[in-house]
Amino acid sequence: MKETTPSAMPACFERWCQKFDDLLRTKAQKTGFRHYLGGLLGESERKNLTQMANNAVGVVYNRIHHFLTDAPWDSTQINDRRLQVMNKCSQTRIKSGFALIIDDTGHRKSGNFTSGVGRQYLGEIGKTDNGMVAVTTHLYDGSKSVPLDVELYQHASSLPKGKEDEEFEKKPELAIKLIERSLSRGYRPEIVLVDAGYGNNSTFLKALEEKKLKYIAGVAKNRKVIIKEREENEKKIRLDELAQSIVSEEFEAVELKVEKPKTVWVALVKARTLSEKEVRTFAIVMNAKNVSEATEIDYFITNVKSEKVTAEWLVLTYSKRNWVEVFYREVKGWLGWREAQVRDKKSLLRHFLLVFCAYTFIIYHKLTGGLRRQWANRPLNTFAEALSAFRAAISFRFYNWLDQNWDVFAAHQEDLGWVWR
Repeated sequence: MKETTPSAMPACFERWCQKFDDLLRTKAQKTGFRHYLGGLLGESERKNLTQMANNAVGVVYNRIHHFLTDAPWDSTQINDRRLQVMNKCSQTRIKSGFALIIDDTGHRKSGNFTSGVGRQYLGEIGKTDNGMVAVTTHLYDGSKSVPLDVELYQHASSLPKGKEDEEFEKKPELAIKLIERSLSRGYRPEIVLVDAGYGNNSTFLKALEEKKLKYIAGVAKNRKVIIKEREENEKKIRLDELAQSIVSEEFEAVELKVEKPKTVWVALVKARTLSEKEVRTFAIVMNAKNVSEATEIDYFITNVKSEKVTAEWLVLTYSKRNWVEVFYREVKGWLGWREAQVRDKKSLLRHFLLVFCAYTFIIYHKLTGGLRRQWANRPLNTFAEALSAFRAAISFRFYNWLDQNWDVFAAHQEDLGWVWR
């Protein structure tokens, strides 16, 4: 049932919200925080402000709109507290040796009055269109995946002075800022994982090395590298040309256990980029033993010491990057990531971070077992299962509330233009 009321939220939701109360100055802000998170977690198919207010008895559109856009609270403090809460519990604490995943996600957005909206490549649809893009950092520590930080990418076409505008920053520049934010909290990853959108940027990779961070990065097939041939002779060659020069016997088969298990063939090559003097390990990963038969070929670079780098280690480690894609699907499909009914950058970032908070609430209770103990008689192995258990709890409590407050619910429906007899 999509309708609900704040009074019907399970006790675990109130306990979660109380952990943030000291960061919210007024009773109205505390209420707005609960109403917005409750709207994101509820069963309504749409998660915009209008729908949140219409589907919840006692939630007023103007108040949650004010909370999201104008109320004086600090979204950075809320986000930091979210991660602090995770670190206080042994079951949810962030383990050392985690993988830090940097990625960006975009979605269509019409018009040109919303911050960041411009004609740009949107990975969600695989082509250029009008929309907005956010850069995120995410971690996976072997048992859980947790979003860390987010920044709105403002495409040059969305800014008054284009690329000359003081607010314009490239995605790799935003990513470095987010990494520095994680490092300032004491979160130091064992490995940083990025796709070719960042791996092709030499300045970005150099910044990682200056921070003494290890990485595996995707690179483009036309990236030129320098390899040693006989003795001291060096040769400049594109990666796709290098792949064609490697005999099939040099490719090692590795079974990749992701959502859909598959076997890939990997060849490791020592080479250096045109801008660096140090040798790095490059990997050619394809879905067939021979280049001529392969329909998918990916190229990677890593600065991890060569003695540790094996074909199996590289592809299994990089496969952890898939967790950020799972996260994007979940927050877009279940928690209204794309449905912020606001235009300015500050409000958009507030929306994204409140989605982080709602997502982490479900992950926290999935890991601690609270939802299983009270609201399910079967294992809750996925985010979707844990969220469904929580929504079942909301519905159960709402039906009980209706027994005592039918007149209040009828008045709410009448305000929306429906008459209940």
